[in-house]
Amino acid sequence: MEARRRLALLSSHLHPTIASSSKEKPTSQRLSALNCASRSECEKGNRESDCVFCRIIRGESPAVKIYEDDICLCILDTNPVSRGHSLIIPKSHFPCLQETPPYVVGAMCSKVPFISNAVVKATGCDSFNLLVNNGVSAGQVIFHTHLHIIPRKARDCLWDSESLPRRPLKLDQETSQLADQIRKELLFSGNSKDEEGQGSSLSVS
Repeated sequence: MEARRRLALLSSHLHPTIASSSKEKPTSQRLSALNCASRSECEKGNRESDCVFCRIIRGESPAVKIYEDDICLCILDTNPVSRGHSLIIPKSHFPCLQETPPYVVGAMCSKVPFISNAVVKATGCDSFNLLVNNGVSAGQVIFHTHLHIIPRKARDCLWDSESLPRRPLKLDQETSQLADQIRKELLFSGNSKDEEGQGSSLSVS
């Protein structure tokens, strides 16, 4: 059952089949996505011609749009995990979260409260999951950054993992070393961004 649900999630937007009912040429058709040529391992071969989200943004593939602005688009997932399952995608192509500029991530995330509130009310749900599949091992199959908003109801049993017991974090040497390594990576990443003029200095205690 878990494998079936995961497969449904991973293949959720490979074959969009729902046509848009709008006769007016949408704003997205007047915008062109950035080149989808490979820039990192995140993409795993995605190109502009076979990126389903780029085709939707250009108006070449159908989608049910529920929100749109200059930076991002929100559509209903074509193979939803639950009723109202929605996707927030940037209008420019970025293959994964770490390749997406902070201002774009910020614009996407800033719409989550607004859109999720509407989705939850419209579906009669009381909760939602905010999900990002980032990278192949995490289940990403469309290499164009996107956020999932998945409406939830009590006892809907979507994720078997929710019933798994949680183990408390051990405050031992291994955990301390892990935290130190993460802090070092943060400092390294912060300094690299500063050199490029794209970030600010980080301070860690």
